[in-house]
Amino acid sequence: MPPFTSHLFICGNQRAAGHPRGSCDACGTGALREAFKAELKRHNLGPLVRANGAGCLDQCEHGPVVVIYPQAIWYGRVQVDDVSRIVRETIIGGQILQDLLIPAEKLNCRG
Repeated sequence: MPPFTSHLFICGNQRAAGHPRGSCDACGTGALREAFKAELKRHNLGPLVRANGAGCLDQCEHGPVVVIYPQAIWYGRVQVDDVSRIVRETIIGGQILQDLLIPAEKLNCRG
């Protein structure tokens, strides 16, 4: 099987309500991951593109967080409504969505 062209990791970390760092999947439903899986299937992108749930990606202040490899694109504050645009414009079109991008200088920085 050929390697993935894109591998998405969707943070599903949960913390107690009111935690200062927040939660990427506060409801615990996995809705964001499921939306990505459905959208990838709708575009017939399997098996070259895969969406997996991830534990904490340590970018909590930007959550919900999605990282796309091997491109190393970090998106923050991703909502289910963003999924089709991410798949269409980033995964298929190769464009980085500036409004969701976590800039390199903000990665691994709290706050």
